[in-house]
Amino acid sequence: MNRYDREETENKKRTSWFDRARKEREGIDPDERKALDNPTVASFFKLLGRKINTLLSVNLLYVFGNFPIFFFLLAMSGYVSDNTFAPYYQQYAPLLGASFFDPSPVTATLLGVFGLQTGVTIPTTLTTVFFALTGLLLVTFGPVNVGTSYVIRSMIREEGLFLLSDFWYAIKRNVKQEFLFGALDLIIMGLLGYDFLYFYLNLGSGSTFIYILFFITSAMIIVYTMMRMYIYLMMITFDLSISKLLKNALFFTILGIKRNIMALLWIFLLAAVEYLFLIVFFPVGVILPMIILFSAASFGCAFAAYPKIKEIMIDPYYAEHPSEVNE
Repeated sequence: MNRYDREETENKKRTSWFDRARKEREGIDPDERKALDNPTVASFFKLLGRKINTLLSVNLLYVFGNFPIFFFLLAMSGYVSDNTFAPYYQQYAPLLGASFFDPSPVTATLLGVFGLQTGVTIPTTLTTVFFALTGLLLVTFGPVNVGTSYVIRSMIREEGLFLLSDFWYAIKRNVKQEFLFGALDLIIMGLLGYDFLYFYLNLGSGSTFIYILFFITSAMIIVYTMMRMYIYLMMITFDLSISKLLKNALFFTILGIKRNIMALLWIFLLAAVEYLFLIVFFPVGVILPMIILFSAASFGCAFAAYPKIKEIMIDPYYAEHPSEVNE
């Protein structure tokens, strides 16, 4: 059941004396190790303050590990597309034809009103190539989430940490599953995001059915966000199939509902701060996701989820196998 934790212990035993000494020096005073023993809001912010420098590095792993997102941003920016102008109003074409057959002050005035031009971007071959390269996210998304989840779990457990080596160690342990679920995870989030945006933009139609679908989609996004808090943590801790990961995560959305709500509030707070900076001081709003936003959100979700996983899945296992606790 806890094969991955045993592999982790064996891996640490194989490290050199220098590595072990460094890990011990990087530890904290045992008297301060209270965050996981008493996972409250106060202990969360206390631990967050101690780990903020490491979170900056973890955020870089999120951003540059998922480098294909930059191809998408370039394709959407318009810098690799052709820019031209086109009429803003649909009435322009018939008015232009009428002015040819019956030029008059009236048609000239109407053309002046409805002849407003607007900028239009036309996709080029390079735009198509960049959109295609964005598909590499299906390959990078899962491994990056597994590696960063492993690092963040070590931060929450307040263990000694080698950022890059631990990151790659987690990725190499279960390559097939992380690729498969990473692609599935990205597709699910993409579909939910598309549906939410579509129904939101069509709320003005006045259709009751659209309103129902909008609220159903919103509920699905909330539930799946809670599930994701547990899936990657379980993936790096236990040897479970994808179906069992999803099933257990769905149970945890109910069993840990209080902590899950607190994690959602943390995500909402970070999103509100990001939105505020985008409005008040745009450069900071652009830079913030690059330096801390993703790792801070993941840290809050893991801090909320891991104690519940430990309580329900880990502690009972070690209670039945006390010899492994000593190891």
